[in-house]
Amino acid sequence: MLPDASLTSLQAPVAERTRRRVNRRLMPFLFLLYIVANLDRGNVAFAGLQMGRDLSFSDAVFGFGSGIFFLGYFLLEIPGTVLVEVWSARKWIARIMLSWGIVAGATAWVQTPGQFYTVRFLLGLAEAGFFPGLIVYLSHWYRAEDRSKAIAMFMAAIPAAQVVGGPVAAWLLRVNWMGYGGWRWLLMLEGVPAVVLGVVTLFYLTDRPQQARWLKQDERDWLVAGLEAENAAKPAHVSIWKALRNPDMLLLSAILFFGLTTNYGLAIWLPQVVQRLSQRGVSEVSLLSAVPYLLAIPLMLLTGWHSDRTGERRWHTAIPRLLAGVALTVFYLTSDQVWIPLAMLTVATAGFYCAHPGFWALPTRLLGSTAAAAAIGMISSLGNLGGFVGPYAIGFLSGRTGSFGVPLLAMAGSAFVSGLLVLCLKLRR
Repeated sequence: MLPDASLTSLQAPVAERTRRRVNRRLMPFLFLLYIVANLDRGNVAFAGLQMGRDLSFSDAVFGFGSGIFFLGYFLLEIPGTVLVEVWSARKWIARIMLSWGIVAGATAWVQTPGQFYTVRFLLGLAEAGFFPGLIVYLSHWYRAEDRSKAIAMFMAAIPAAQVVGGPVAAWLLRVNWMGYGGWRWLLMLEGVPAVVLGVVTLFYLTDRPQQARWLKQDERDWLVAGLEAENAAKPAHVSIWKALRNPDMLLLSAILFFGLTTNYGLAIWLPQVVQRLSQRGVSEVSLLSAVPYLLAIPLMLLTGWHSDRTGERRWHTAIPRLLAGVALTVFYLTSDQVWIPLAMLTVATAGFYCAHPGFWALPTRLLGSTAAAAAIGMISSLGNLGGFVGPYAIGFLSGRTGSFGVPLLAMAGSAFVSGLLVLCLKLRR
């Protein structure tokens, strides 16, 4: 029998080859899907530069309509995530993309606050289960020691979408085709890729490694054996109901809720905050709003790599959230200036996204199989309610105070709470 060192040396080439092949096959496509998802979810932030004026929407109306997306998202998040585990990720993701692409395009034709609320709510229903479903899907293909890097690569699509979306919005917001304003074309055209990619997904994705003909036999064997050993080492079978009542899962939900309250609050309002600070035109503001995300992308990837290298998750989640809170506090203290607040928005944005790789590696570390899928769905479902609270709170408070200083100070408090709650989480080894 070979000694352990010799066995490891023989397996290493297979391991590296398998990782490279899985990355090449899955990551560019998943990255593209999530860019499209975030374009359709967040393009309302850029559209708001013109929509509010054209439709006479107040800050409170725009904030409520932007955030109500997450109430629809909340309702179907858990069942959608479980379906990825027990049925087919490929079919469920394709269904989600087809339906959200159609609804996203319909947002271009709203005329009243009621129509805006309805379409945004339906968009949340259509997209529910997409993100947590992909987190579960990654756990089918990446072993625990590779998972944070994989999540970082995949979730880098969020800031990347803003980098892409800024210049696209800057161009489309200048057009007036067929008598319709640029914001309508922005919302309509950015729904088309989701429909196209929904069809492609059915033919391109593979549900599990056992079905992957594009892997060699020794690569399949290595990956499947590692994932099965990982699942066997987790706690004995836990029912879905017990998983949902797990104190760790409830704490993770609270961490995500406060984190996303700040994250989505700023993301939705960032173009309008930048516009009021800089007093620049719509096109320039769209480009300036992409700058914070350019910094977030490399830092997010670096954080995921370092989290996997060290095996540490809590501090890799807590520190970025706490730094975001500090940056937004400095924004409040310097909001009568221009460039310091803009720099603080960049730091805060990077902090939000750097927290994700470590955070989303936590649930699958605590539970396995269907219970973990349900728990991830619950965490995402409850946590994403912060996506309703944040945008609405900023819209309400800015309408009352006439500035973004106090609203963003409230977002700073939410970021601090999220970061401190992470440190209350005790992980099993």
